[in-house]
Amino acid sequence: MILVTAHRRESFGPGLAAICQALAELAERLADHLIVYPLHLNPNVQEPVRASLEGHPNIKLIAPQGYSAFVALLRQCRIVLTDSGGLQEEAPALGKPVLVMREKTERPEGIDAGTAALVGTQTERIVATASRLLHDEAAYQRMARAVNPYGDGKAAERIVASLERFLRPDRKDSGVTARARPAIREDHAAKS
Repeated sequence: MILVTAHRRESFGPGLAAICQALAELAERLADHLIVYPLHLNPNVQEPVRASLEGHPNIKLIAPQGYSAFVALLRQCRIVLTDSGGLQEEAPALGKPVLVMREKTERPEGIDAGTAALVGTQTERIVATASRLLHDEAAYQRMARAVNPYGDGKAAERIVASLERFLRPDRKDSGVTARARPAIREDHAAKS
């Protein structure tokens, strides 16, 4: 499955038309792949996308999804085509290559790390890059296995462990030396 989101104002008009053309071409070339596009409610997105793609047998235009349902789609997809900044960070955490359908991004770390590729809104470039990822397993794996520059998903575990060490200084693995504990407590009490 190919998961698509495109809704940014900068894409309205010719950019969104080119994205729709790319999706139609991918649907023709990749008849064995389902393209799922949760469609933003903005009429500037709804109208041109529905006019271009509605009724295509392997393109499913669906209602916007809640976070849990969207993450379920993200887990199931093979690649992500998006103009969303947030997805450029979230998809690599699940090992999903991201094609960024924008001319520039505020998240260049993903491009630099290889978890995302900036393809713009040019039909030919979107089609060529998506096709290559879906047909060239080595190219796919390079992106899917690239080190996620936005973290490894273990920040919460590290925060909990750090808080436990700080709040339970009697534990041997607290990481806080006995000499530092009184100073930390005094400093904390003074700030309270």
